[in-house]
Amino acid sequence: MREVTTTAPSSTLTVSGLNRLVRECLEAKFPLTWVGGEISNLTYAASGHVYFSLKDAAAQVRCVMWRSRAQLLGWRLENGQKIEARALVSFYEPRGEFQLNVEAIRRAGQGDLFERFLRLKAQLEAEGLFASAAKRPLPTFPRHLAIVTSPQAAALRDVLSTLHRRAPHIRISLFPTLVQGEGAGEKIAAAIMAAGDSACDALILCRGGGSIEDLWAFNEECVARAIRASAIPVVAGIGHETDFTIADFAADQRAPTPTAAAELLSPDRSALLARLAELQRHLERRMERTLADQQQKIDWLASRLIHPAARIEQRRQDATELGRRLHQAMLRQTASQQLRLTVLGQRHKAARPQPGKLGEQLVHLHYRLHSQALWKISQQTGKLNALSSGLVQLDPQAVLARGYALAIGPDGRAVRDAAQIARGDALKLSFARGSADVTVNQVVATPEAD
Repeated sequence: MREVTTTAPSSTLTVSGLNRLVRECLEAKFPLTWVGGEISNLTYAASGHVYFSLKDAAAQVRCVMWRSRAQLLGWRLENGQKIEARALVSFYEPRGEFQLNVEAIRRAGQGDLFERFLRLKAQLEAEGLFASAAKRPLPTFPRHLAIVTSPQAAALRDVLSTLHRRAPHIRISLFPTLVQGEGAGEKIAAAIMAAGDSACDALILCRGGGSIEDLWAFNEECVARAIRASAIPVVAGIGHETDFTIADFAADQRAPTPTAAAELLSPDRSALLARLAELQRHLERRMERTLADQQQKIDWLASRLIHPAARIEQRRQDATELGRRLHQAMLRQTASQQLRLTVLGQRHKAARPQPGKLGEQLVHLHYRLHSQALWKISQQTGKLNALSSGLVQLDPQAVLARGYALAIGPDGRAVRDAAQIARGDALKLSFARGSADVTVNQVVATPEAD
């Protein structure tokens, strides 16, 4: 707050100076404040400014709402309306009048609606219904759009005209519904779900501007949940740029106005055609540049062309030079091979065998081989005789030939111990020649040694 200094008794304030000090004191002392009352003496000026008085049973105060703010109101003021004005306390210096500079107006009782709006917004936000990760991307080139709004809404005409201007090829399906009044929220939610089940690529949810009461259907919880449950992306274009509803936060994208919502989902046909023309010009320039480069390459290759006679003469000279170099290489190779042949002849002469000496060596080697063979045969014969004798000793048939017999028990195994059989067992006895079946009459077991 600006301090007002006490002037000396001899100084005198002008009226304009006094009024300016009063205005500065009031504006510094009072912040933006909500003031409630009844409208009276309402005047819409030609300039667009709105003048009225705000009164209650005991007092009244003059108010002014400048054109820039009045244009955003979205509804028309009337005498006798109960309102709440968000205003700056001020002082109109030229006339010395105390007044309120109104920034925003809401109908009386809308404070409760706003509180409900904030509570529901906080609840749904805590559930993650407004999370950015859940937002779906909008189709770049949609072919079929759904519009959920009232058939009588001015916003519908704005959307249709925008779509027809920007993208007349897009097919439009209208899902009519109430957008205001009792039960409007449920009908809007039902229309959104019906549009989501259709073959549309995206959905525009739109309505014109209005007060918070007029737009309250779009603050219903059922509408927000229907938007998130929709099978197609939803763009919300509800009210003016300053209007925010729960549907705006739940939608995949919010547009400030219904017209802007249509622009978000419709590629600008003229812009696309301009871009296509630009790409065509770019392609033509690239083709021209490529053709020019190829022509330059052809010119460069043409400059390297040689007359056939000159090329033949060049090849003849090359062949003559190659023949000379080949002859020299052959001479060098022949000399090298002759030298190698001489060296090999000398080595062959030095390594030529001597038959007489080799014959003596052969006789000696034959004698050594014959002696070693006889010794080896004698040694192996002795080993063979020893192995044959051992084999004869181990032959079971030889044992049987000496008078022994092989007893086979009832279990089919050879009997080595009398304890293996019992009286009455049938045994099979095998001899060197033939066999016999016998029955045990008595068993005499040899006691085990301690």
